[in-house]
Amino acid sequence: MIVVVIAVLVLFLSARGLAGFYTDHLWFNSVGFGRTWRNLLWAKFAPAAVFTILFFVMMLVSLTIADRLAPRSRAMGPEDELLARYQRSVAPYSGRIRLAVSAFFALIVGGSVAGKWREWILFTHAQSFGTKDPQFHRDVGFYVFRLPFLTFLFSWLFAALIVILIITAVAHYLNGGIRLQSPYQHVTPQVKAHLSVILALMALAKTAQYYYARFQLDFSTRGFVEGAGKTDVAAQLPALNLLLFISIIAAGLFVWNIWRRGWMLPIIAVGLWAFVSLVIGTVVPAVYQAVFVNPNTLAKEQPYIARNITATRKAFGLNQVENKPFNYSNTLTLGQVVDNLQSIDNVRLWDTDVAQKDFQSIQTLQTFYQFEDADIDRYVVDGQLKQTLISARELNSADLPSQSWVNQHIVYTHGYGAVVSAANAADKNGLPSFLTQDIPPTGSIPLSRPEVYFGESLGGYALVGAKQKELDYTRKGGVTVYSRYKGGGGVPLSSLLRRAAFALRFSDPNLLISGQITDHTRIMFLRSILDRVSKAAPFLSYDGDPYPVISNGHLVWMIDGYTTTNDYPYSQSYNANGELKNSVNYIRNSVKVTVDAYDGTIKFYVVDPKDPLIKAYRSAFPGLFTSYSKMPAALKAHLRYPQGLFRAQTDMYRSYHVTDATTFFSGDRKWDISEDPGVGLIGDTSAPETVPTTAPSTPQAASSSGPRIDPLYVLIKPPGESQVQFLLIRPFVPVSKNNTIANLAAFMIAKAEPNAPDGLETFQMPSGVTVLGPVQANSQINSTPEISRQFTLLGQQNTGSRVRQGSMQIVPIGNGLIYFRPIYVEPQNGKQPTYQFVVAALNGTAKIGTTLNEALRQFPEFASLPETATGSQVTPAPTTPPATGGGGGTTSGTLQQVLSQASSTYNQMQAALRAGNLVQYAQLEVKLGNLLNQAASLATSSGSSGTPVPLTRPPSTSPTTRPRSAAGVGA
Repeated sequence: MIVVVIAVLVLFLSARGLAGFYTDHLWFNSVGFGRTWRNLLWAKFAPAAVFTILFFVMMLVSLTIADRLAPRSRAMGPEDELLARYQRSVAPYSGRIRLAVSAFFALIVGGSVAGKWREWILFTHAQSFGTKDPQFHRDVGFYVFRLPFLTFLFSWLFAALIVILIITAVAHYLNGGIRLQSPYQHVTPQVKAHLSVILALMALAKTAQYYYARFQLDFSTRGFVEGAGKTDVAAQLPALNLLLFISIIAAGLFVWNIWRRGWMLPIIAVGLWAFVSLVIGTVVPAVYQAVFVNPNTLAKEQPYIARNITATRKAFGLNQVENKPFNYSNTLTLGQVVDNLQSIDNVRLWDTDVAQKDFQSIQTLQTFYQFEDADIDRYVVDGQLKQTLISARELNSADLPSQSWVNQHIVYTHGYGAVVSAANAADKNGLPSFLTQDIPPTGSIPLSRPEVYFGESLGGYALVGAKQKELDYTRKGGVTVYSRYKGGGGVPLSSLLRRAAFALRFSDPNLLISGQITDHTRIMFLRSILDRVSKAAPFLSYDGDPYPVISNGHLVWMIDGYTTTNDYPYSQSYNANGELKNSVNYIRNSVKVTVDAYDGTIKFYVVDPKDPLIKAYRSAFPGLFTSYSKMPAALKAHLRYPQGLFRAQTDMYRSYHVTDATTFFSGDRKWDISEDPGVGLIGDTSAPETVPTTAPSTPQAASSSGPRIDPLYVLIKPPGESQVQFLLIRPFVPVSKNNTIANLAAFMIAKAEPNAPDGLETFQMPSGVTVLGPVQANSQINSTPEISRQFTLLGQQNTGSRVRQGSMQIVPIGNGLIYFRPIYVEPQNGKQPTYQFVVAALNGTAKIGTTLNEALRQFPEFASLPETATGSQVTPAPTTPPATGGGGGTTSGTLQQVLSQASSTYNQMQAALRAGNLVQYAQLEVKLGNLLNQAASLATSSGSSGTPVPLTRPPSTSPTTRPRSAAGVGA
């Protein structure tokens, strides 16, 4: 009865775990990865089972020997009466006790190995890198695939032997082989032999640990850079070799001790071993580093720094970067600008966070929809490649009309549609110019399957195919459209067992008792796409910014998958502040993952088949991956270089563009990512909306701090090429204390496809020439009077608005560089920001315009720049025509007439302010300044002193029109 009760209790307590196990099996089968689930399960079970059985056998053998060596009789001591009573009680059950004790500790010690499933997979599917480490001349694959598991194996074995030694000693004590209070022999010879053998095995396990610790020196952090340095090679390695030899001697002494009396010799050996380990293994290397290396670091560490540079550049793909000179000239010609009009016209007027706020304000259409974020992509529209912003309209479960169970899980099951807007255009109200919008979706990018069952922020579960239909959307006039799911996503609830299992998994009894569920109902869970792909392939790392793609009328999520390790010898570690989960010293974007938003289908496309890590995972999970050649062409057109990878590469390249060890050590040529000149609200004293600083992973020549510019997607013509391409770009500046040097040193670009020839290129500024960096360009923008005056005007508190700066964008044009920055105005609540104008900065001069083209035409040398039909365009908002005179010109007449016009203009400004028409207000403000200047001139020329003349204001040359959208784009 006790056994039955215990069994029922264990079953009850583990019911939810069993339900999770069973429903995971159903989920993997539903997405076509049943074999992957079995392989993952085997990878976790096999090593745990092997080590559990191994420990069980070792423990059982040792306990059996202990029982066999128990003395038949011994002289009675003070403790013998109690032990004799114990022996009489357990004697009939000694065999069962041995089994129970062995099994108990085996489950504890062996079961913990299940957490090493990743190392087991790599160990059993090891590949070659084709590159040897420079210290031990082993293939890099040994360090990545073999060494981590072997190191764990012998550490586990040593710990397991300690447990066996302790339990065996206790068994000998209980059996009478050890007597702590005996006036005669404390340990019988047989027990001494038994324990000596275990201690010898422990010494041999330590020998193996020392042997593999030698190879771990390739990851040492003692020197100037990571990897085995001078102290590791000259002091630590000999110490490990000596300890290895001593451990073998100690093992021999433990065995020899079987035929000797006492424990003196082994104790001396262990004491000497501990002393040598402390002095030779710890003190001597520390002294060597301080006395011989630190005073002359460069001379001692130079060859090891060179090793680190070579390994790091290869591990992060930096050896493939093509470094090109950028023959900068501060004389940019009209012809060069005309040749690059397509680049200029495709510069973004919208930041993703600003666009997302507008999408949320004007395109959610219902409270139960939301836009998680906006992503940059490109589409061919009217025969032209356009940079776009896209966002899926996902379900917002928190704001349903009612939080009933039926509403939460059956009626409101999915989002609906997506919005796509031109990145280089705005409508007449300063809002995004949509290419696809509304419900049902309309526009130039068709979306025939708009339902979004899987997205970035969806949680919980949904039931499709229930008795109650699902809500699709509500038409104008309040007509609600319902539908039934027709796809194959989700797991069928075709049996009572399945319903019970899911009820346990989600702790929701309604799944078991609801009358809405039929045999045709399917349950969709793991609806967050990152959770979904992480479940299917937990051994990969994933970029934190998935993006939706409209492909053949379907909405498909694309996610970049990384293979990473921190076991590449001599490579410098990189900490991505949690973006890649852990510190890594090797990374490849080997996989592109797609998730269908309608049925949840997952595809893992291998785009870098030469990567040894992905080779290992393909070998371990043959049914999981798909060749890149099988990816539909419509999806290939939307591949992009991942920001996470590019951020890691540029962060490392700031130091590792230097290939000479001496120059690397001096640090005088090291770069840093340009400081972010700040995005967000002007005058905001709260935390800036910027990317956090990535902690330097390599020694810096000086301290640089503060947020850094994030990689930016652009659609431009790369220097020296004839076609615009979708790129990532990030600028470098010299490393300096407190960012005192902000001039541009170089910029790196990454082309869209990771396997494209020359995918990474760096353009370095010529030495001896000062090229303004982003921070300096921003300072010039803010110090330009007409621009700062516009900021002041638009951000006045009595208007109820505030000014928001967009990202600083750098665009190479010919041999010159132009910086662009969009400016927005938003209400105090932060919702629905509107585009106002764009700033162009060139050679220390800044101009503004409603379009990039217009801003450039404010420069005298580009005044004749032709307008384009395909470029950045905005539609002017209608304004009330001034009573007299032009918007930006001057008027003529007597002083009194001019003052009268100024008074009238001022009244019009106040009316525009009350109406919230800030654009008209800005136009009239310019006119008022011109009138006041004219009045001052008239007063001076006439010598009049009877009429007070208001304080004059400088004329504004800033544009005063509002955005207009591209032809054919819906406003």
